[in-house]
Amino acid sequence: MSAAAQGPAAAAPSAWTPLRRALFRSIWIASLASNVGTWMQNVGAAWLMTSLAPTPLFVSLVQAASNLPFFLLALPAGALADVFDRRRIVLAAQLWLFASAAALGALALAGAVDPAALLWLTFAIGAGSAVTAPAFAAIVPELVSHDEIAPAVSLNGISMNLARAVGPALGGLVVGASGAGATFLLNAASFLAVFAALKRWKRPPREGPLPPEDLLGAMRAGLRYVRHSAMLRTVIVRTGAFVLPASVLWALLPLYAKAELGLGAAGYGLLLGCFGVGAVLAGVLLPAARGKLGVERLATGAALAFAIASAGLGAIPDLAPPAALIAAACAALFLAGGAWLSLLSTLSAAAQVAVPSWVRARASAAYLLVLFGALAAGSALFGALASGFGVPHSFEIAAVAIAVGRVATGRRRLEDGDGPDLTPAPRWPDPELVAAVEAQRGPVLVTVEYEIDPADAEPFARAMRALREIRLRDGALRWGLWADAAQPGRHLESFVVESWVEHLRQHERATAADRALQALAIAYHRGAGPPRVTHFVHERMPL
Repeated sequence: MSAAAQGPAAAAPSAWTPLRRALFRSIWIASLASNVGTWMQNVGAAWLMTSLAPTPLFVSLVQAASNLPFFLLALPAGALADVFDRRRIVLAAQLWLFASAAALGALALAGAVDPAALLWLTFAIGAGSAVTAPAFAAIVPELVSHDEIAPAVSLNGISMNLARAVGPALGGLVVGASGAGATFLLNAASFLAVFAALKRWKRPPREGPLPPEDLLGAMRAGLRYVRHSAMLRTVIVRTGAFVLPASVLWALLPLYAKAELGLGAAGYGLLLGCFGVGAVLAGVLLPAARGKLGVERLATGAALAFAIASAGLGAIPDLAPPAALIAAACAALFLAGGAWLSLLSTLSAAAQVAVPSWVRARASAAYLLVLFGALAAGSALFGALASGFGVPHSFEIAAVAIAVGRVATGRRRLEDGDGPDLTPAPRWPDPELVAAVEAQRGPVLVTVEYEIDPADAEPFARAMRALREIRLRDGALRWGLWADAAQPGRHLESFVVESWVEHLRQHERATAADRALQALAIAYHRGAGPPRVTHFVHERMPL
């Protein structure tokens, strides 16, 4: 636990408990201001494109340009945030965001923006957000205690959706009064609020005996962890299956407001405000709902509620009386907002508690890559579908796809509870060597010899299966368990690591949960001493 997270905490924290911590509170308030600015800009950009190029494809491309950078940059950004100081990375990204938004605002006020410039600068702002997101997500657990992670993630969702309730309405008013350029400049100013809050945080240095990972190696390690973490894979698959069809709302809502409901910029802001109000209310009720329903039932119910809301939006233009169109759309968006916040906060919290600190930003990056990649792909897909089938029918198609996606991922279930104990365990002792080994030399073969009762072979193999996942997750390229054909009860575990320094990093990555699973396997050992560990370094063959 970080120093910032020490102190008394309630046994069952409420939705607001993390705000008692001054550091988290100041960063949360600054983030809220930035989120309001972002949603004001989203309204300005989407509405400006309806004037510059009023086609479903171009309007949906604004959303795609905003989200595509997360797909392209999330993994390297996550690796950077795990290897280098996360605080410095976020500070640098805020300056980039300020410069990009200010440039877009200046061009818009000068009347010099065409569709291409709007899309490219929206992409630049998305790139800054993509670099910020994994580092910021990994910072949250440093600011609160372990049992406050889920409420803190929900509070960040509340911040986003409170901004969604307020920002679009403000954005619509600003666009109507001063033009889209003013929303871009206000967004630029909001990034300075986050910069100022983080600048006051003195993050303790985190130095270890080993050199920092190189960027490509860190990315490979992160992907390897995702591949061999069952819970993280579940979160990522569930996220993609929901967000890809649910992106219809973000892609087509501007055109839906304008073409189907006959609304202007202020009316579009009102619709987004209804979505945001539903999300904020859901965020307040989420801890109690999670405790009553459990994580899995809550997530499934939220996905189906969003599908119902999407189907409702598709049916409203044909079924609702003209006088009730806006009220019916607001009701559907209120439901959609609550479902969106409930599901994505639940999935995000599950991703946070499923990973240890050494890989947290990379795991968050993988989650964000799928989230925003699905948003970008879905936005482009539903923009194209709307050109052929119309906007209302596209909402109906999305509703069916959400329900089908939930059925298809039925075997991937989220776990209740706080997850495994990922507190770093005491570092394994370094291997005893007669001569120094170069850090980058490899690959390295590690073997562990066990002597067990032959009658325990099956339960021992089950215990080793859990250990296999740990070895592969923490750096092993290959793993095997071997039985001696000549000596019953003698077993050899082997795993191959990329380099000597990567094996030493395995010694640092063990958690309390890992040690407990390792102890279960070692309990079957019946030898005179502990299992014998041997290290082999790949020998360079002479020419």
